[in-house]
Amino acid sequence: MVMKKNIVHSYYKKVIDKHKILVQVNPETFQGIELIIHPDGKVEKTKLKYDEDIYEDLKIDDFKESSALEFNLYLKGIKGDE
Repeated sequence: MVMKKNIVHSYYKKVIDKHKILVQVNPETFQGIELIIHPDGKVEKTKLKYDEDIYEDLKIDDFKESSALEFNLYLKGIKGDE
């Protein structure tokens, strides 16, 4: 029987010009998702592949650690996303 490995993602956020940017990072594969929440409520989703310097890059860009709950509430609110 194959055991499924649980992965705890890392979450970060930043606000720029009234746009909230939320980032999810898989610490093992460095794949993730970026959500941009516009002032009008529209949410853009982009799947990204990061490199091993992503945590340093996020720190330099003033991203702060965030919660999985906030990220996933926005993610689930995207129409047609499954």
